Amino acid sequence: MAKYTSIGGQALIEGIMMKSPEKTAMAVRMPNGEIDVTKSKTKSIKQKYKILGIPIVRGVVGFIESMTEGYKAMMTSAEKSGFTDLEEDGKEQTEKDKKKANIFISIAMVIGSVLGVALAVALFMFLPWVCVKGIEKLFEITLSNIAKSAIEQFIKLSVFVLYMFAISFMKDIKRVFMYHGAEHKTIFCYEKGLELTVENVRLQKRFHPRCGTSFMILMILISIVFSTIAQILLDGVYDNALFWILIKIALIPIICGVGYEVLKFCGRYDNIITKIISAPGLWMQRISTKEPDDDMIEIAIAALRACEPETPDVNRDIDKKEIEETEKGTENDDI
Repeated sequence: MAKYTSIGGQALIEGIMMKSPEKTAMAVRMPNGEIDVTKSKTKSIKQKYKILGIPIVRGVVGFIESMTEGYKAMMTSAEKSGFTDLEEDGKEQTEKDKKKANIFISIAMVIGSVLGVALAVALFMFLPWVCVKGIEKLFEITLSNIAKSAIEQFIKLSVFVLYMFAISFMKDIKRVFMYHGAEHKTIFCYEKGLELTVENVRLQKRFHPRCGTSFMILMILISIVFSTIAQILLDGVYDNALFWILIKIALIPIICGVGYEVLKFCGRYDNIITKIISAPGLWMQRISTKEPDDDMIEIAIAALRACEPETPDVNRDIDKKEIEETEKGTENDDI
């Protein structure tokens, strides 16, 4: 039976980042076909300030840290995989040209992030409010607080699903989604205590309850509760678009923290309650994950092995065989 592990991952450009409480590892497929693996000690501000590790708060801190670390890892993987290299007249660019290209791409990503935030506010906060107000005006009715919240979250969910579905057809994004699938399959294989081989990993499911996609869906669903409470406590605030948007922005850390705890709970237990809670996120992973090829699975295995804790949090008796073979002189290092 599969057991919970604290190891998590993120799909990158031609690579995967895996993270455990002790180590963080990134494996990237280089242009020459080799696997580049870099490891570092997992550091979190929660280790320095214990108060940041309490429930709810730890979810907010973890979300910010994962976003920051994930962005840096994505940029690094793009550079190592050769994704940022430009070609002109069939010739490779000089190192100077490559650096210029990387700087340009970095600036473009920063600008894109700023525009992305603005677009997110428009699509996920202002648009739902306009739709609710439009429904009330069109049908000359006054919706209840919970109805307003439910309609808003339904619109958010629809926009999110359509966006993910649309970008899944892009060639580069599709490959990232395939690496996403490899990450999930490898973690499942690890949790089951099976030997980390391409064959074993290939047989696993690609839908995992602790996925970041599930987290996003959970945040949208949990928003119904907190949006309703905000309307009850602040009567009439919904009529002012600006104030309502500011309140929803202020609620994000709380919703994020609660979503983290719920996701953690679902990843640790397997029962009817957790299955119901996880169902929307697992369904969404049919879009955000794709079946990987064997080369991608190799990347995921390399990343997981590189970040595995000194004392695994699941039964890894199968690894004792590899250790014995290594001591006999057999090379078993995929990295």
